[in-house]
Amino acid sequence: MAETQVKNRGNPSGSERLRRLHDAGVSIWLDTLSRDLLASGRFSELIENWAVSGATSNPTIFARAITHSNLYDKELEGLVAGDVDDTREIFFALALEDVRAAADELAPVHRRSAGRDGYVSFECTPDLAEDTDATIAQAEELWRRLDRPNVMIKVPGTPAGIPAIEELTSRGVNVNVTLLFALERYEEAADAYLRGLRARARRGEPFDGIASVASFFLSRIDTEVDALLPRRSPLRGRAAIASARVAHQHYLQRFADSSAWQRLRELGARPQRLLWASTGTKNPAYSDVRYVDELIGPDVVNTMPMQTLEAFAGHGEIAPSLTADPDGARHALSDLEAAGVDLDEVTTALEHDGVASFMESYRELLSCIEDKRAAVLRRAQAR
Repeated sequence: MAETQVKNRGNPSGSERLRRLHDAGVSIWLDTLSRDLLASGRFSELIENWAVSGATSNPTIFARAITHSNLYDKELEGLVAGDVDDTREIFFALALEDVRAAADELAPVHRRSAGRDGYVSFECTPDLAEDTDATIAQAEELWRRLDRPNVMIKVPGTPAGIPAIEELTSRGVNVNVTLLFALERYEEAADAYLRGLRARARRGEPFDGIASVASFFLSRIDTEVDALLPRRSPLRGRAAIASARVAHQHYLQRFADSSAWQRLRELGARPQRLLWASTGTKNPAYSDVRYVDELIGPDVVNTMPMQTLEAFAGHGEIAPSLTADPDGARHALSDLEAAGVDLDEVTTALEHDGVASFMESYRELLSCIEDKRAAVLRRAQAR
């Protein structure tokens, strides 16, 4: 950490530590969502007492939620009784209800922050990740069905996703760009957002309510890069943080230092904030809060699984670490290249694997729903 680190005084409670993190400029979003979390009142408690100001979901999260909870069964039975037989439509009906409920819980945060915070994200289905037109159509459908100003539609930052981001922004849809691993792809996503805003400006359309984040995935980068380095290499564990800090430098160039951005801002546009994703530490040799501690700065989002949230509440350190040693971040990436690590190759593989992983979870989710649907039909026939 930088020498300017501000040490916690005494032993602050978890809620106090999280409030300090929020006050340092980091929006704390929860990287999970389920009906159990909502129905138990735990989500409301996290908003009230733990400074949580948003939530994200993905196919893996919903697969786990729907598979392991019976709170969806009654609604599912109603859908089946109403002759809804499309498995994907059943999934949307179940999941979108959770997203609406979470968005309603976060509506006061959204109002207090004047639309800067308080968002819930729902992802386009991963089978569309390589189809631009289908992604745009589904994202618009989901946006319309959710019908909340404080939701975002997740669109993967794949080659097909980049033009979808531009078009959806142009149409006024809030977009969470997901599965970003490469600096080049992040720049493409940021530029797509800016092109979408400029298209609205040319048509004289307002920017009211439009918000976007770019989700940069972290721990997976270190996992893949570390496997390419010698066990005692001083470069192990440095790729993700260095990439994130350089991405933030690119963010500042586009959304702070650019005269073109100033003109859009004067018209009411909001910057596309960077969001740190995949922040659960996968290597037990590393701090369990490293992807929070080392990326603290103004106007960023950190989306944390519950385990990471609780860990930071217990022993996280609050310091302005994101902009610490900017030259060091670039040097770290250069050193990795000199050591034979091809980050382009690594991040391309991670992007492909990320889509494949979500696709596998999506198939498991649909299979689970189909099994539950079949059970409902069997019970109905037995009556």
